[in-house]
Amino acid sequence: MAGGAWQFFQKNKTLRYGVPMLLLIIGGSFGLREFAQIRYDAQKLHRKIDPALEEKIKKSKVSLESEYEKIKDASLNDWKNIRGPRPWEDSKSMQDNQR
Repeated sequence: MAGGAWQFFQKNKTLRYGVPMLLLIIGGSFGLREFAQIRYDAQKLHRKIDPALEEKIKKSKVSLESEYEKIKDASLNDWKNIRGPRPWEDSKSMQDNQR
């Protein structure tokens, strides 16, 4: 009887190729989820910031209205566009020439 089941398994392509493929796909999805969770946990540990800096961020409440009040009276008609240097140019002398 055991030999007959083995021959049936070898002849049936669904059992021979389909079942291992389904096991690989389903097992792979669970494995991938575990590895992704490890990655996100590691990112969460690296994302922690200094408590003093966190307190400073909470203290400084910047709003759109406060930033608007800072630049409301600025004159935007007489500004000059200074382009950044290209890799082969000396940045300091290039910017001094443009000013």
